[in-house]
Amino acid sequence: MSSLQTTFDGKSFVDVAIERIQKYEPADGYEVGFSGGKDSVVVLDLVRRAGVQYEAQYKSTTVDPPEVVVFIRHHYPDVTWVKPRASMYQLIRKHKMLPTRMVRFCCSELKEFGGKGKTIITGIRSAESRNRKKREYYEQSRHVKSKWFLHPIFEWSDQDVWDYISDQRLPYCSLYDEGKTRIGCIMCPMQGEAGMRIDAARYPKHFAAYLRAIQAVINGGHVFKQGDTAEEVMEWWMSGKKKP
Repeated sequence: MSSLQTTFDGKSFVDVAIERIQKYEPADGYEVGFSGGKDSVVVLDLVRRAGVQYEAQYKSTTVDPPEVVVFIRHHYPDVTWVKPRASMYQLIRKHKMLPTRMVRFCCSELKEFGGKGKTIITGIRSAESRNRKKREYYEQSRHVKSKWFLHPIFEWSDQDVWDYISDQRLPYCSLYDEGKTRIGCIMCPMQGEAGMRIDAARYPKHFAAYLRAIQAVINGGHVFKQGDTAEEVMEWWMSGKKKP
């Protein structure tokens, strides 16, 4: 049985999430981070049910799957689009490297900018990673002291999320029906080698754009330890294996 049907502090998970949203409502309203993924779909619905003031924002990364972009445009036309200051490919040239699991400049510069003086609602859940388990459902930003985060579904499992989507008959991106369990940027290293190779084949224009960005860094005089050519660096990025 889903924990949505059990209790948390004597109440259902849904009730607790809505009460959290109502409890921490700031005078100027929330900023709701909306990515088009299943968690953000659930969170935005809970925010609407809570009856609080908010603005939902989709921060385009320039490498979001087109299926996600179409989904947001069609089902969530009231979500505000925020353009990044630089594209993913420009960031690769700027940093002279590719984003990795350990160095995620893409997240900080494409998704996590702004929000000074705001309380931001996210779909972060403790079940997603070890690092996220260490966080709190309501927490202050480590980098901007006037910025706070509220994660109302922090304790929910994947099944809880899908149960809620089913119960409320919410729309969701078609990529989940194709086997995707996580929807993020095209070629995101957090999905592992298999996912990156699937993206490379499915989105050849983006794959080619990544190669051009790598080549531009090489042409600028930077030497990658992982290979001499753009193709070798790309192979290392996907597989994690350096050239012989």
